[in-house]
Amino acid sequence: MASLPAVDDLRLVQAIARTGAVGTAARELRISQPAASQRLARLERLCGAKLFDRDTRGARPTPAGAELARRAGHILSHLEEVYDAARAAATGRRLVIGTFASLAPILFPVLDAELDLEQVVDHGRNLADRVAEGTLDAAFIAIADQMTLPRGTVARRVGRDELVLFVPTGAALPTPGKHPLKDRPVPFSTYDRGSDEIAARLGALGALPRRGVTLGTTVAMARRRTHLALVPRSALATELHPGERLIPAPFRHRLTLSVVTTPTPPTPLMTRLRRLRETLNLLP
Repeated sequence: MASLPAVDDLRLVQAIARTGAVGTAARELRISQPAASQRLARLERLCGAKLFDRDTRGARPTPAGAELARRAGHILSHLEEVYDAARAAATGRRLVIGTFASLAPILFPVLDAELDLEQVVDHGRNLADRVAEGTLDAAFIAIADQMTLPRGTVARRVGRDELVLFVPTGAALPTPGKHPLKDRPVPFSTYDRGSDEIAARLGALGALPRRGVTLGTTVAMARRRTHLALVPRSALATELHPGERLIPAPFRHRLTLSVVTTPTPPTPLMTRLRRLRETLNLLP
C-alpha cells in the first residue's frame, strides 16, 4: 500500500499551485527550496505522475497536479475543522440560525425538533454578513449563487427546489393550448430574485400575475379565492390540506437553497442537512 500523503506535502502542493513557483511556495512554508523540490520529487514518485511543469517562468500544475491540489484543499479544510467541531460537540451550545421570512415557517419547525436553536429572520445579504461577523452560526438563503459572499464565509448547497402549481380544492386546472392560464389571476411567490421573470412568463401564458409578499401569503390568497398559485415545492412540503395537490408548473424555474457558514460549520447542523432536504422535498 502506498504511503499516505503528509499534511506538509499537501500544503506544499497547494502552495505551489497557488503561487506558481516552487521557491515562492518554499518561502511561504518556511522551508528551503531544495527541501521543497525533494519533497515534490518524492510526491511525484508516489503518485507515478508529473505534478508540475517547471521552467524559468515558474511551475504550472499538470492535470494530475491540479487534481492533487484540489483534493489537498478539500482535505486540509476538513482538518482545520476538527478541533472546532470537537469543541462545539463538547459544549452543546445553542445554535443561532437565520433565514428569510418566507422560509422561516417551513425551515425552523423542522430544525427546532432536533436542535437547540435561536431563530433569526432577515434578508439574505444581511444574514450572510452576520455569519461573517460571527453573530450567526449559519444562514439558509436562496441567493448565495447570485451574490458575492462576504469574506470568511462559504455556501453549501442544501438542495434544489422548483416552482409548481398549487391547486386548492375546487380550483380549475390549466386549459390546453398556448394560453393555459388566460385571464386567470395567479398569485405567485419565489425565494430567489426571479420575481420579474416569473411575472413576465405568467403573463405570456395569459395569466394575471399577482405577487405574494411571502410564500404563506401566496398560498393563503390562493385558498381564499380558489385560485391556482405558483410557489416553490418546499412551501407546501408538509402543509397540503385534504383535496389539495401540486402539479407541474407550465414552465421550468429552478431554485437553490444554500446554507452559509464559516469554513468550520457547526457539526450538529451539518449532519442534519440530508434529513432537512428530504423533509422539504428538495432535490440533491
